[in-house]
Amino acid sequence: MISLAHTIRSLTLAAVAVTTFSAVAHARDITLLNVSYDPTRELYQEIDGLFAKEWKDKTGDNLVIKQSHGGSGSQARSVDNGLDADVVTLALAIDINTIARKSKRINADWESKFAHNSTPFTSTIVFLVRKGNPKGIKDWGDLTKSGVQVITPNPKTSGGARWNYLAAYAWAKEQPNATEETAKQYLKDLYSHVPVLDSGARGSTLTFVQRQIGDVLLAWENEAFLAQKELGQGQFDIVVPSLSVLAEPPVAVVDKVVDKRGTREVATAYLNFLYTPEAQRIAIKNFYRPTDPSLAAEAGKLFPALKTVSIADLGGWDAANAKHFADGALFDQIYLKK
Repeated sequence: MISLAHTIRSLTLAAVAVTTFSAVAHARDITLLNVSYDPTRELYQEIDGLFAKEWKDKTGDNLVIKQSHGGSGSQARSVDNGLDADVVTLALAIDINTIARKSKRINADWESKFAHNSTPFTSTIVFLVRKGNPKGIKDWGDLTKSGVQVITPNPKTSGGARWNYLAAYAWAKEQPNATEETAKQYLKDLYSHVPVLDSGARGSTLTFVQRQIGDVLLAWENEAFLAQKELGQGQFDIVVPSLSVLAEPPVAVVDKVVDKRGTREVATAYLNFLYTPEAQRIAIKNFYRPTDPSLAAEAGKLFPALKTVSIADLGGWDAANAKHFADGALFDQIYLKK
């Protein structure tokens, strides 16, 4: 005779089996494509693995996040021209705005979808120099001294290069008796010291670190720390200039792609995850400055305090792009091709 306890236990095991089978049957294999800018490879590699694990624990889905990296402007053009990115994590807000305006693959209100104008972490621009700083480079004015070679990427293709350029311009405009003409002349002098313009920030880092070209690299702060720690330990020093720029690399869901692929929920969760303490700590580990105020003290042990200007101080991206980077604008006027 079968006992009541045995019957209950059998029914319970059957229910668990049905529930488990149902979860497995409904688990999906999902891929996301994150189209990003040059120096974020290591950052997202670590974040992606952690988020994929948490998503699987929550939903049972097997998530693979693919990465694409390059100059921010070039990456934006690729998405605009049809590359099916689920999310973009680019160097400049204007690159995302370009996609929203031209192909309309991203909704115009993208900047309001996540905290801090859809910017989960920030950076700035510093100088990376050879160990011991043999050319005595301390500030922007030293970059135009005789015999100094400066490595920076091309502002026409690289977001980091635009931040470099704007930081230099902001410094020139703050000098005593500065005018637009003196700032323009400084930029012309600066780029006459640039022997090669790579298409992206990582390419410039490799030019400076591996090819041993140049005396100073204008770099994202995170890229400078990475080079100092992993690409050439003991070979480089970081110089913090008197004035730099608050670099705000934003993120966005590519609306037309996620709606077509059915990935909006996971893509949105992925970008929200960038604001969590776990992801913010990974950002600090990879030398990005967190936006989470509770982690400010933790980050303050690593990052030097410095004076910065924001893109808003420079009139916003539309104005800055029209003035400096559009075809025929100031950069085209001052840069002399080698």
